[in-house]
Amino acid sequence: MRFLARFVALAACFLALPATAQVIEANVAGRKPVPSVTDKENLWLLDLSTGGRVTIWLRPDVAPLMVERVKTLTRQHFYDGLSFHRVIDGFMAQGGDPKGDGTGGSTLPNVKAEFGYLPHVRGAVSAARADAEDSANSQFFIVFQPRLQLDKKYTVFGRVIDGMQYVDAIERGEPPSNPTRIVHAYIAADNPPAYANLPAPAPVSLGAPVTLPGTGKPAGKAVPKRANAPAK
Repeated sequence: MRFLARFVALAACFLALPATAQVIEANVAGRKPVPSVTDKENLWLLDLSTGGRVTIWLRPDVAPLMVERVKTLTRQHFYDGLSFHRVIDGFMAQGGDPKGDGTGGSTLPNVKAEFGYLPHVRGAVSAARADAEDSANSQFFIVFQPRLQLDKKYTVFGRVIDGMQYVDAIERGEPPSNPTRIVHAYIAADNPPAYANLPAPAPVSLGAPVTLPGTGKPAGKAVPKRANAPAK
């Protein structure tokens, strides 16, 4: 009973912690300081074609090489216009491939694996790679639902802290028939413009009506014959 009482008290203390304290581990000996969630140099912004801005908190304390790669490519406008080419419901959305089929990357060298302690929980952003552990480059995936079996196998370098509803709305498919695209990617420290909804597509003009020769009747008014019409 004494053990149970202590366990209940400990659980109550944990639940009373602020949300950030429950998600972020405290700094411990041997680990680099955790960057602030308000540090704009470590906030990655993705404006999606399906609407909304996603804010990703980058973690250079855990994956400095991959974070630096993402920052470099973002500032080169590499991600602008790229699609989420592999999106599996209940699993993840993968993007960052200029070829759009999962085989492409940037012209920069591959990034060494940084398998840290961050888990593949909902909203985790991790580096996609080929079979070789040190083959990450530009591709990444955002986790819909926890996949802890990926821990220590893929490099988690960030987490969505705002706009997860827009991630949930990414078009599904392998590949999707109408893939969601990254309209623009920014690092918040570069003072990007405020998010603005994409303009609605211009209505398609059908042009003037076409008249059938010798009839004076618009072509669009012709009534097709009915095949296999039921008997009256």
